[in-house]
Amino acid sequence: MADLTDLTDRDRGILDFERQWWKYAGAKDTAIRERFDLTVERYYQVLNHLIDQAAAMDHDPMLVKRLRRQREVRTRRRSARRAI
Repeated sequence: MADLTDLTDRDRGILDFERQWWKYAGAKDTAIRERFDLTVERYYQVLNHLIDQAAAMDHDPMLVKRLRRQREVRTRRRSARRAI
């Protein structure tokens, strides 16, 4: 099991936010900018990197598995569109 200290406070905050972002008032992109001071694009880059880390899996396995599945579906759809 990876040590949870491998994740920064921001990393844990991003994972926790992603698990329950719908609880925050307003649009998700606004909440991302206000809470993390990141552009939406950068937030998703960081999130995609995070979900590949063992420490993130240790922190919240259900969330990480769900996000990985969603990413895989998006990747397959993009590949299918390119093949046409």
